[in-house]
Amino acid sequence: MLSEASDALLSVDAIAKRFGGVVALGGVSFAFGSSAIVGLIGPNGSGKTTLLNIINGVYAPDSGDIRINGATTVGWRPSALATGGVSRTFQTARVFQTLTVRQNLFIPLLHHGRMARSAAARRADELLAFVGLADFADHTASELSGGQQRLLEFARALVTRPRLVLMDEPFAGVHPTIKGQLIRCIRETVGRESTSFLIVSHEVPDLVRIADFMLCLVEGKVAASGTPAAVVRDETVVEGYLGRG
Repeated sequence: MLSEASDALLSVDAIAKRFGGVVALGGVSFAFGSSAIVGLIGPNGSGKTTLLNIINGVYAPDSGDIRINGATTVGWRPSALATGGVSRTFQTARVFQTLTVRQNLFIPLLHHGRMARSAAARRADELLAFVGLADFADHTASELSGGQQRLLEFARALVTRPRLVLMDEPFAGVHPTIKGQLIRCIRETVGRESTSFLIVSHEVPDLVRIADFMLCLVEGKVAASGTPAAVVRDETVVEGYLGRG
């Protein structure tokens, strides 16, 4: 438990999920509040992406509860969760390749928010400047590099001012300069908008630098939780994931 469930933005309570005979999650519980960066680490197959998919409404848990600001969200569709303040980025950046960079940011506003056209344009341009893509606003998204598309997906995730952003491997395979931009933007978003982030990543040193708290999943269960420094030193985490090399 990283925060008291009573005042948590996100509360995950005894979440379990099976796929056939495979136990993907075996009773995962944690909670955290606003303005938090939480890192989620663990070996491949430990249930990290499954957990994001359950929080995001892609899968329903077999048992357990998810609460956002105290309201149970089990059974909500991803679109309802987006309207309720939860957004998501993916292992491979998902952008609308044939739309312009600016038009990509309008998509969430069309579906999840009622905003005057002028206000939407201001928000889009503000975020493109924030992530360093202002000069590409009128280019099609297909013209961007892979790292730039990841920045665009991140900006789109912020356009509706979510309370929680779920990020799946945001640092994987990106140029160090792009990674630095993304880390800076995450930190500044926490400060500017009190947004919280739950970040899955195998880039453990980056998470140790950026996260306030960390969880490690091993075989579908929380092996350790707490400060990043404490988690990466935990014997169960070392044995089950990081190794002693």
